[in-house]
Amino acid sequence: MPIIVNLDVMLAKRKMQSKELAEKLGITPVNLSILKTGKAKGVRFDTLEAICKILECQPGDILEYKEE
Repeated sequence: MPIIVNLDVMLAKRKMQSKELAEKLGITPVNLSILKTGKAKGVRFDTLEAICKILECQPGDILEYKEE
């Protein structure tokens, strides 16, 4: 898949666990895991905005495009 999700990298930089981010986002840890592993078919802009607000980052810090 050409879209790479670097959410684990940002979580590590912010010293935050996935469970804590899921709680702050109001989603289940399972749904966050699906997003983190790149298995999600899409992400809502309001979810992306909330992630960026919580982690104090830009969308480009989380999502990356690489040609196959």
